[in-house]
Amino acid sequence: MTVEPALRRAFNQAFSDDLFARYRCRLEAQVGPVPFQVAETPLFLPRALAEEAAQATTELIAQLGAPALARELQRAVPVHLDVPGCEGLPACATFDFAVARRADGGLCARIVELQAFPSIYAFTALQAQAWSDTLAEIPGFPPAPLLPYFGDDLRGPDALQAATALLRRTLVGDADPETVVLVDLDPPQQKTRPDFTATRLLVGIDTVCPSEISRQGRRLYRQRDGRRVPITRIFNRIVFDELERKRFPVPWAWNEALEVTWVPHPNWYWLWSKFVLPKLDHPAVPKATLVSDLREPPRDLERCVLKPLFSYAGSGVIIDVTAEDLARVPPAERAGWVLQEKIEYARDLLMPDGGGVAAEVRILCLADPATGTLRPAWNLVRLSRGKMCGVDHNRDMTWVGSSVGIWA
Repeated sequence: MTVEPALRRAFNQAFSDDLFARYRCRLEAQVGPVPFQVAETPLFLPRALAEEAAQATTELIAQLGAPALARELQRAVPVHLDVPGCEGLPACATFDFAVARRADGGLCARIVELQAFPSIYAFTALQAQAWSDTLAEIPGFPPAPLLPYFGDDLRGPDALQAATALLRRTLVGDADPETVVLVDLDPPQQKTRPDFTATRLLVGIDTVCPSEISRQGRRLYRQRDGRRVPITRIFNRIVFDELERKRFPVPWAWNEALEVTWVPHPNWYWLWSKFVLPKLDHPAVPKATLVSDLREPPRDLERCVLKPLFSYAGSGVIIDVTAEDLARVPPAERAGWVLQEKIEYARDLLMPDGGGVAAEVRILCLADPATGTLRPAWNLVRLSRGKMCGVDHNRDMTWVGSSVGIWA
C-alpha cells in the first residue's frame, strides 16, 4: 500500500505552476488570501489507509467516552477555567495520525496527538472542493470527484452540501443563526481567519471577538446592524494557552454558569488532549508517559519526543530529547509534560523531482445531533519536509503545508 498510486504519477506529470495557481485562485475566491503555507498538492490517500485511521478514531472515541476514564480526566481542568455543564461527548474533536510504516513495509496510521477542540472544518471542505475541480481538468483523472469525507452519507455528487449540513447541525442546531457566533481572540490577526470566512459562507454564522461581547446577568449579547442581539451558542475557538499568554480579557468568568451553549464545551480542551495518551490502549497509539510519572530517564531517549500537554500548533515540542531537557522541566510543571514514543514518518509522497514528503492526517470529528454520536467527518493534511508537520515548521519550502487527503 502506497500513497503514490497512478493518480500521483498522473498529477506529477501534469503539475505546473499554472495548475497550482488555478487551484489557489479557486480557493481564495471563496475565502480570501490565505496567510499560511498552502501545499502544491493534495494527498492521494489509499482508501484502506483512510478507513484505518477513521476506524481507529471511532475506537478511541469509545475508549475516551468510558465513564471511569472521564471521571479520572477531570483533574486536568484548571480550577479557574472549569466551566459548568460539561457532559456527554464533545461537539468537536481532532485526531492527528502520522502516515508511518509497519514492520512489513506497508503504511499505517499512528496517533501523534488528539484534542477535543475545533479545527478548520469549513476551510478544508472548500479546499477539497477546489482540488476536486482542479483535478477534473487533468487528463486521465477519474470523472468521479475525489473527496475527503467519511461515511456513505457524505459521499457522492452532493458531498459538500451534505458535509455543510452536518457542520450546520453541529454548530447551529435548531437555534437562530443570528444568535450563534464563532468566538476567537482578535480574529483579524488569527492565521485561521480564512476559516472564519468559510464558516460564514457555509454555515451563516459571524465571527466575534470577546471584546465585542457584552453581558447582562447570565446572558451574553453582541451588536449587529445597530441592534443588541442575544448569543445563545458559541462555537468556541479560544485556545487557552494563547488566552493565558496574552492575558486577553473576556467579559465573563470561566467558572460561572452562563445561559449559553458551548460548541464544544471549553473543558474538553483539557480533557481530551495529550494528557490522555498514557491512558489509551490501542495499536495506533504510541507509548506515552507523563514526565511526573518517570522515576528516571529512559535509556532510549533518542526514540522519544517531549511535549507540553496543552500547547497548540507544535509550540514547545522537543524532537531530539536529552536528559538535560527532562531535567530542565521544573518539578511543579512535570505533570504538564509527556514523553512520547517518536514516530518515524514514511516519506512516500513523491515530488516531481523524486524528493519524499511526510504526511500527517487530521481526522476531523463532529457530533451529529441527529444520531447523538461523535463521528469522523472529513480530514485535513499537513505535508512536511522538516522534522515537524506544522505549517510554521516548514518555512521557505515547497510541497509542504496545508492540504487535504482525498480518494475515489
